[in-house]
Amino acid sequence: QVWSSQVAATPATPAAHAWFSEVLGVALRLVYLDDPRRRPTDPAYGRDTDVVSFADGYPLLLTTRESLDALNDLTDGPDPLPMTRFRPNAVVTGAQAWSEDGWRRIRIGDAEFRVVKACGRCVLTTIDPDTATRGPEPLRTLARNRRWDGKVWFGVNLVPDTPGAILRVGAPVEILDAVSVAEPLR
Repeated sequence: QVWSSQVAATPATPAAHAWFSEVLGVALRLVYLDDPRRRPTDPAYGRDTDVVSFADGYPLLLTTRESLDALNDLTDGPDPLPMTRFRPNAVVTGAQAWSEDGWRRIRIGDAEFRVVKACGRCVLTTIDPDTATRGPEPLRTLARNRRWDGKVWFGVNLVPDTPGAILRVGAPVEILDAVSVAEPLR
């Protein structure tokens, strides 16, 4: 089960189970989704043909370095929050802070994406991925500065419109369609 989606997973080979169990020091079974059409995205925000596989809710999460810098300027903590707290697939630099809230279509290299909704953030962002310690940030600061409809927002969810495209570090980013917004798309 991934959130509210019941997903039929296919077991990997016994050799794969054994290798991961040994390396991680815990008995486990490795599974994969052999047909990604089995788990569609939320139809309220995308097309009927949009699928997500085992990812959280959407195929990709994009953030901007400038939004993280702006968030860090607002926090009370002594140390800046790293981008890893937000687990993005793509990080854009050179944008205005929070500008991604208004993006509707973008191109990264040769791949085009629809920005389907802002990303409501959960308690996992409060856990430092390097130490596994939990703290109040970033949710405390997001709640004071980026709360709408009872959720706190950071980053945007993308759905690719270019099947099979490969994202490359350093690829140019082009905003194809954007609107001016006071709140994130949700």
